[in-house]
Amino acid sequence: MRRWIALAAATVLAVAGCSGGSSGGTELSKEPVTLRFTWWGADARHQRTQQVIDLFQKEHPNITIKGEFKDWNGYWDALATTVAANDAPDIIQMDELYLASYADRGALLDLKTQGEHLKLDGIDPKALATGSIDDKQYALPVGLASLSVVANTDLFAKYGVPLPNDNTWTWDDLWATAAKFSAASGGKVIGLQSYGMDGGGLNLRARQQGNSIYDQAGKVVVKPEIVKDFFEQGAKLSKDGVIPKPGLLIEQASATLDQSGTGTNTAALGFWWNTQLTSLTKASGQHLKLLKLPGESQTQTPGAYYKPSMFWSISSRSKHPAEAALFVDFLANSKEAGDILLTDRGVPANKSVLAAITPKLGSTDKEAADYLSAIKVSDPPRVTPNGGSGIDDIIRRHAEDVLFGRQPADKAANAFVTELQKEIDSAS
Repeated sequence: MRRWIALAAATVLAVAGCSGGSSGGTELSKEPVTLRFTWWGADARHQRTQQVIDLFQKEHPNITIKGEFKDWNGYWDALATTVAANDAPDIIQMDELYLASYADRGALLDLKTQGEHLKLDGIDPKALATGSIDDKQYALPVGLASLSVVANTDLFAKYGVPLPNDNTWTWDDLWATAAKFSAASGGKVIGLQSYGMDGGGLNLRARQQGNSIYDQAGKVVVKPEIVKDFFEQGAKLSKDGVIPKPGLLIEQASATLDQSGTGTNTAALGFWWNTQLTSLTKASGQHLKLLKLPGESQTQTPGAYYKPSMFWSISSRSKHPAEAALFVDFLANSKEAGDILLTDRGVPANKSVLAAITPKLGSTDKEAADYLSAIKVSDPPRVTPNGGSGIDDIIRRHAEDVLFGRQPADKAANAFVTELQKEIDSAS
């Protein structure tokens, strides 16, 4: 689905890119102004967002904000269509996978042009960099997350498996810890939910080895031998019963959080974004703990980085960029909005907002916030280039070939690199 949406967006944005955009004016109007604001999410997010809109409109009575919200899949189809018709919403909730697709075609405003109305200094530079392309700030991170290992401490206690020291543990320590659960539980509990099937995992292994999936120009530069090891390790873990067998592994790759190994208490460990801890705890009904990533203490440069949960962007064709910037500033930097949104869109990227809302957070949300403070991070990877949004589907397909013995890992790795580069080239 993501690949289809990306292709549709590329087609319509090619048309949109032919016409001029906003000049990025910075003058606020004294006349009535109406802005359209679009986002995806569930009912709880809609309600919280509307409360923020009401509060902003009370402070700025000449500005009216009209909300347009949808679910994830319908959102991207609708956004691509409106952008192509030169009828894009003024304020856009943006995802990292599609940021370059819209920015490269001139559909987004450089937020640096609105410095008077939109302050960027409250956001960590390493977080800000995640929304920057060619030194232009096309997106402002809303909330921050980082990859973690979620451990079910109730299962560790039940089966007598010692919890590892996550300040020093290695990848071999992870494999060994996970392997103990299959034996101790008689196969009822898998040690590790999944491995070798996703872009996040490959990105981590590449970064820890001083490599990356893309270079700054957007070319695929991940070393095939790193991809080969990633696929081979996943196949070995599945064969040894440390992660699920191929059929179940593939089935769970597209499962919802509630249906995952962590959510159903059938896996003791799993790779998750730290901000998913609250939802996972609710789904599992167990005590869960965030562990730092394995291998981090053995690398010179951490693999961990700040990943935005999502971004705020402004259409380059907005007739009222200054007012749109003022609203984005309110969303991202005001403690009043923070009091309402809390961690609905992730741990707030603005440090002063986070400090203000921390006393109001529940225990799992607070643990997610504390995790970000406890880990070391390095510079973020290059924004996913236009055409690269289908990386997870591509990885999964080639990983399946290795899992089922249809192709050796080295050939699958080379095929993955070639296919991903072809997708990016065709989108250029």
